[in-house]
Amino acid sequence: MKRSMTAVRAFLAGSLCLAGLSGLTGCGAAPASGSVNVPSTIEVANVEDQVISVTASEEVKVTPDIAELNLSVTSQEADAQSCQEANSQAVNQVTEALKAQGIQDTSIQTSNYNLYPIYDWENGQTITGYTMETVITVSDVAIDTVGDVLTAAVNAGVNNIQSVNYMSSQYDESYRQALEMAVQSAYEKANAMATAGGCSLGEVVKIEERSTNSAARYTAISNMSMEDSAAAPAAAAGAAVMPGQVSVEANILVEYAVNR
Repeated sequence: MKRSMTAVRAFLAGSLCLAGLSGLTGCGAAPASGSVNVPSTIEVANVEDQVISVTASEEVKVTPDIAELNLSVTSQEADAQSCQEANSQAVNQVTEALKAQGIQDTSIQTSNYNLYPIYDWENGQTITGYTMETVITVSDVAIDTVGDVLTAAVNAGVNNIQSVNYMSSQYDESYRQALEMAVQSAYEKANAMATAGGCSLGEVVKIEERSTNSAARYTAISNMSMEDSAAAPAAAAGAAVMPGQVSVEANILVEYAVNR
């Protein structure tokens, strides 16, 4: 009998010990009084994510040396066929006038052919005629010839100057210069932030080029109708061209590692 009671006590002690261990390792179980509270998850900060991120923009001003002209010829006739023929003849005259100014065939492009009826809304929506418009794009025009080219085109039949876009053939070189300036500007900004935050800059971990206006252009003349009585004499006398300067801009994002 004494041996049986001893075996029972040993069995109960072992069961209690196992239950205690299970309580320590089980999820969500309350810790025993006086024990250390260990969190279920431990977050470790990645030092590679400790960065200073800055953006920078810089621009370089350049004098344009080429231009792109967007011109249009508009014709109006009583019927569609006559309107198309008249417009084609006027476009051919303009094209020949452009070639006479030294413009190459590869720099002349015709596009946006629009033919539409003219309605008389007061008399039962009847068609009284037709209008046709053809857009002519002239590219790679030397900046010192723009005025003469515009005058020749207007005299040959162009009745609308949609836009004159000035550009620089030195864009790539100027853009690289703007990028270098932007990187230096980004460093100065990040260094000031690091100093204020009580740390120092480490290596560059990321450089990202943002969107940019790669055409490097601006519009100087827009929607100038040469049918206007005030504009036509000025064109006949010679168009005044003042290209000014164009802006070549670089935008970047730079991230630096942080040294503590």
